[in-house]
Amino acid sequence: MSSKTRNIFLLIGITAVVVMLCTFDVPYAELWQKIKSAGYWFWAVILLWLPIYMLNAWSWYVLINDGKEGHKLSYWRVFKYTITGYALNYVTPVGVLGGEPYRIMELTPYVGATKASSSVILYAMMHIFSHFWFWAFSMALFLLLYASSVTWPIAAVLTLMTAFCFLGIYFFMLGYRNGLAMKALRFFARWPLIGKRIEHFRQKNMESIERVDQQIAELHAQRKSTFYLSLFLEFLARVVGCLEVMFILFMLPENESISFFDCILMQAFMSLFANLMFFIPMEMGTREGGFALITHTLHLNKANGVLTGLVTRIREIVWIAIGLLLMKVGNANNTQEKGQKT
Repeated sequence: MSSKTRNIFLLIGITAVVVMLCTFDVPYAELWQKIKSAGYWFWAVILLWLPIYMLNAWSWYVLINDGKEGHKLSYWRVFKYTITGYALNYVTPVGVLGGEPYRIMELTPYVGATKASSSVILYAMMHIFSHFWFWAFSMALFLLLYASSVTWPIAAVLTLMTAFCFLGIYFFMLGYRNGLAMKALRFFARWPLIGKRIEHFRQKNMESIERVDQQIAELHAQRKSTFYLSLFLEFLARVVGCLEVMFILFMLPENESISFFDCILMQAFMSLFANLMFFIPMEMGTREGGFALITHTLHLNKANGVLTGLVTRIREIVWIAIGLLLMKVGNANNTQEKGQKT
C-alpha cells in the first residue's frame, strides 16, 4: 500500500477518535476517578486483548498461509494488520468499510490481489461465523443454568435468537460450499446510491471474483483441518474475551458474586445486540442495551452493565489508538517479505 493511501486511512481513524472523545457522555474528571478506583483490574482489561488479538491473528494466519509453499507471510505482520484492521472497523459505520479494504491493500504486495481478497473475505466470514456458534452455545448454556426461571417472554426471545443463530450458521455453510463473493456483490448491487458502482466493479472484475469464490469453496471442501482450526481459534477468542466482564466486575466495591458462565452470557447478549446494530460506529448504546437485558434477566445490579459498557468503551479507544499507531510502524521493508503472488 502506498504511503498516501495509508495516511488517508490514518486520518479517517484519527478524526473518528477525536469525535468520540469530544462526545463522551461522562465528564473527564469522573472518568479519570473511575479509572483510578478500578486499580490494576482496569489494566488487566486492557492487556487481556493482547492474547485475544493474538488468537484472531492466528486464525487469519492459517487461512493466509495454508497450502502456500516456500516463503510465508510472518505471523507478526498478520498480527499487526489484525489490530489495525479492527481499529478501522471500530471507527467506521457498517464495520467492514474500513478494516477489510485496508487489509486487502496491505496484503496484496505479499500474496497477490486474489489471495489477499479471498483470505480477508474468508477471515471476515470466519469471524462472524464464530459469533453465531458462540451465540448458539450461549443460548444452550442459558437454558442449562436458568431453565427453571425462564418465563414465556424470555422463552420467546430465546427461541427467536436461537433461530437467528442457526439460520446464520446455515447460510454461512452454504457460502463456504459455493463461494460468497459473487453473491454478496450481486446483493449490494441492488442497493441505492452504491449499486451502480458495485455492479460496474463486478462486471469489470468477474474473473478475479470467480477465483476468490473458488478459493473460498476449496477451503471447506479440501482443507477441512485449516477450516476447523481457524473456526476454533475464533471461537476460543470469543470465550477468552468473556474474562473482560469478570475483570470489570472485580472493580466493583460490592464485588457481586458472579460465575464465569454468567460472564459468557453477558458477553453473548452484548455482542448480539451490538452486531444487530452493526451500522452504528463503535456500537454506541447497543452494548449497554444488551447488558441491561441480561443483567435484568440474571437479577444483577443494572449499574454493573453501565460500568461494563463504560470500561469497554475506554478499552476500545485505547486499542484503536494502538492500531492507528501501528499503521505507521514496520512499513519500510515491505518488499522483503513478499511471497509468491497467487
